[in-house]
Amino acid sequence: MGMKHWLAGVAVAAFAAVGAYVYLDTGRAAAPESTFVLLDGSSQTTADLRGKVTLVNFWATSCTTCVAEMPEIIATHQKFNSRGFDTIAVAMSYDPPSYVVNFAETRKLPFKVAIDNTGAVAKAWGDVRLTPTTYIVNKRGEIVKSYVGAPDFPALHQLIEKLLAES
Repeated sequence: MGMKHWLAGVAVAAFAAVGAYVYLDTGRAAAPESTFVLLDGSSQTTADLRGKVTLVNFWATSCTTCVAEMPEIIATHQKFNSRGFDTIAVAMSYDPPSYVVNFAETRKLPFKVAIDNTGAVAKAWGDVRLTPTTYIVNKRGEIVKSYVGAPDFPALHQLIEKLLAES
């Protein structure tokens, strides 16, 4: 019985450590090399993000939180876009492309929308499975913050202001 409790304790500690890293963002990691295939058929790579502060949002049309937060993501993009801020919304592989196109057109999304039809982008970005998952990437191409669920948008805006001010 003691061994089971010890193993359970180790498992809990491991999950807590991973959770603390994800939610406290104690380290800065380079954004993973990936290629985003955009709705217009063009593509953009992680390297193309350098020099801008970028919000990378993994979402799905079937995700109620994703749909609910989209007006805030649009507002965030519009507030900071002219100052070197970019947004890429990455639709999950299980999301039918026709739904994604319809959503982007009817909501007039003002930013880049990518379809991750193979799941390779979600896998590269930490095997994203929960939506929404959002990453903030600084001008040097480093992930400085990640969110699972809707971000606290006032705090997110403060972070973006800080990152835009960095040289």
